Amino acid sequence: MDLLNTLVDKGLRRELPTRDEALAVLATSDDDLLDVVAAAGKVRRHWFGRRVKLNYLVNLKSGLCPEDCSYCSQRLGSTAGILKYTWLKPDQASDAAAAGVAGGAKRVCLVASGRGPTDRDVDRVSETIKAIKDNNEGVEVCACLGLLSDGQAERLREAGADAYNHNLNTSEATYGEITTTHTYEDRVDTVQKAHAAGLSACSGLIAGMGETDEDLVDVVYSLRELDPDSVPVNFLIPFEGTPLGKEWNLTPQRCLRILAMTRFVCPDVEVRIAGGREVHLRTMQPLALHLANSIFLGDYLTSEGQAGKADLEMIADAGFEVEGTGQVTLPEHRAAGGCHDGGGACGSGGGGACGSDAAPEVSEPRTAADARTDLVAVRRRGAGTDLAPNA
Repeated sequence: MDLLNTLVDKGLRRELPTRDEALAVLATSDDDLLDVVAAAGKVRRHWFGRRVKLNYLVNLKSGLCPEDCSYCSQRLGSTAGILKYTWLKPDQASDAAAAGVAGGAKRVCLVASGRGPTDRDVDRVSETIKAIKDNNEGVEVCACLGLLSDGQAERLREAGADAYNHNLNTSEATYGEITTTHTYEDRVDTVQKAHAAGLSACSGLIAGMGETDEDLVDVVYSLRELDPDSVPVNFLIPFEGTPLGKEWNLTPQRCLRILAMTRFVCPDVEVRIAGGREVHLRTMQPLALHLANSIFLGDYLTSEGQAGKADLEMIADAGFEVEGTGQVTLPEHRAAGGCHDGGGACGSGGGGACGSDAAPEVSEPRTAADARTDLVAVRRRGAGTDLAPNA
């Protein structure tokens, strides 16, 4: 297919595809899907080999958020039966992080619900970062605390944070339909603050919220322009009790096309399969490793994930290897900071889990309208509980 040959050539040169080419990837047929995966896989292997980076989430503060993000189980007005608790103490968070590191995680992601941190919150997280780094040699720490005020990114960097996550989630044109309590511009500003402070920026999207192909291309192109080092691709987990609880718009094939398009647009960036992979990719998860070079290990913020042991077995069975702490994730030109020129773009030179119920037998391929509520399991273990975490 001429389109795929063109996209591979551009990906190896870090050249931006045209919008029409990106849209064409999303429009490919299921008959051509393996060709799409193989083509994007060439780009992935060129920049990242067969390494898979493991990341581990620690939810420092769960629920009770004043923001109204429609996709989120922790949102204002959510009736989802999630765990709700205030700030974990540094030693509690460090213990939770240690479980993920023991399971192979190279990066620990510290997340707290809320609009954004107070200065006191930054102090708390700074203490937590120190505790984690003191107890886990070589671990990377990424903070995800919401919208940042002036000076907070610098304080987190001084405390030892390596990265900051703040997702764009969807296109600028449709952002107001998803969230009304803050703006798309607020999110862009926070990513830019992280960059300016010397933190590795992590920013991604959520697919499956009813967006169009054009919306998906818009947000990925916007991410390329922002130039994060890491792009998490989340697939909506439709929690009952949230406004998007009935949105089942994804198939495994659709998810793979979205990941492939993201890889072609941001060829030399860490593309991470994030929340919802178990719910929507299901048995097709191993194919997604040919597109993304990073995943979350174990559970997510408020939902259960695939067992950590199963993640490791999946990676090995698919012929990939877990990236070690001594290995550099990013290609040399990015790891050296050469892509962060302020006006460039990435590559331009600039939760769900297997539920306890068996899946129903089917004789026809599943469609996006098939709701798999059996795969959405609220997290009841790990951080904020007395039960051992899933790592």
